[in-house]
Amino acid sequence: MDRIKSAFTPKGPDRDEYSPLNDDDNHSGTIAGSSYEVEVEDDGSDSSSPQQPFSWIEYLIFSLIGVAMLWAWNMFLAAAPYFQTRLHTDPWLSQNAQSAIIAVSTSTNLLAMLLLTNRQAGASYPYRINSALYLNAAVFSLLTISTSVFLDASPRVYFAFLLAMVATTAWAAGLMQNGAFTFAASFGRTEYTQAIMAGQGVAGILPPLTQVVSFLAFTPSPDTSVKDGDDETKKSSGAAMVYFLTAVLISGITLAAFIPLVTRHNRLVARRLLKQQEEEEELLAQSTNSVEELERATRKVVSMTELFRKLKWLAISVFMCFAVAMFFPVFTGKILSVRSPATSGRLFEPGAFIPLGFFFWNLGDLTGRMGSVHPLFAKLRKQPKLLFMVSLARFGFLPLYLLCNIRGEGALVGSDLFYLIGVQFPFGLTTGWLGSSTMMGAGEWVGQEEREAAGGFMGMCLVGGLTAGSLLSFGVAGI
Repeated sequence: MDRIKSAFTPKGPDRDEYSPLNDDDNHSGTIAGSSYEVEVEDDGSDSSSPQQPFSWIEYLIFSLIGVAMLWAWNMFLAAAPYFQTRLHTDPWLSQNAQSAIIAVSTSTNLLAMLLLTNRQAGASYPYRINSALYLNAAVFSLLTISTSVFLDASPRVYFAFLLAMVATTAWAAGLMQNGAFTFAASFGRTEYTQAIMAGQGVAGILPPLTQVVSFLAFTPSPDTSVKDGDDETKKSSGAAMVYFLTAVLISGITLAAFIPLVTRHNRLVARRLLKQQEEEEELLAQSTNSVEELERATRKVVSMTELFRKLKWLAISVFMCFAVAMFFPVFTGKILSVRSPATSGRLFEPGAFIPLGFFFWNLGDLTGRMGSVHPLFAKLRKQPKLLFMVSLARFGFLPLYLLCNIRGEGALVGSDLFYLIGVQFPFGLTTGWLGSSTMMGAGEWVGQEEREAAGGFMGMCLVGGLTAGSLLSFGVAGI
């Protein structure tokens, strides 16, 4: 038993292993090209302190950033029934659209993360976050307009437009993932990283819920008579317009909420860089760009090789976690209710039931992300090899989908509860818990000056897992 325990117990640092690092209470340094000397006192207020004062306002703002970060991604997944109405006349597109969407999204996202992670020194993380929010607002404004114009466009033309929108939001997601995780790490509170992960979980719940509500509220029932010339696409356009418009609103709200967080960040940077209160006040009176320039001048650039050496088990775990997770959108878009909508209600129509499947998966994901802050799970973050074993065990969820009602051809287990509660919810639960645990744990295994780089590196590994899983998901697209 002792040998088994020792296999999962972190050892002291050497060339191949790593261990959690505790920052010293006092640090000093010189800003490049200047005479400022940084002295850190453990008074609970200085930004170089290992523990900064926790703020629920800041936590909620980071949560909102997490919501905005993955809102677009989850909207594209939950909107699968609407996209099917636009592509149903092309059998190949209809069958492979979901896999193509997630492949383009994750590949573009990975490319963005690779480029941004290698540009640490001159990075302005607030600028990256703001740029992403503006891009998302523009994309979903176009998607909202597309629900009322060019409805007669051919499936291939619409699909090309759709993939262009997916790629743009994926690039924006890369900007936000790189910017938000590194930005949160600069505050020195692991709770803020968890807040982003929790916000991502909320972003998984609300889009499919919005899709269900908009479908039931704005789509005519099958027995409702329609005017000449109306087709399935036109009937679903009203619901889709409301659905896409919410994404524009989310981006605008997040932009407004982000302003005070940047101000707070600039104050922390100023305190870290200045020795005396008089110098701090002088610096804060300068422009925001001056503060960010000083921060970038003192930022430590860490190679990905060095980061992988210290974070290898956590990096592999988060990669595997999201690679396995990428199979769920393909299965969820094809599994229908075992109940008849004619006798059981419109909730069991594909237009509502498919988003309901996404809702339960993401409900589990959110629960797992929130539960990761429990003290019991905090101890598991110090067992990176155990987290890796959990990431491998999650492959066991995939065969369970084959027991469900794929394409309405019959289910080996004839129960919607088995599908929603027995498969979707626990699969999402383990994804949320494992993903949050690995991302939060990264900051505990590197030095304080490496936390920003570690946040970006782990974000890149996460996106790498998404990309690998999305490409592998083509193998089950024909099921």
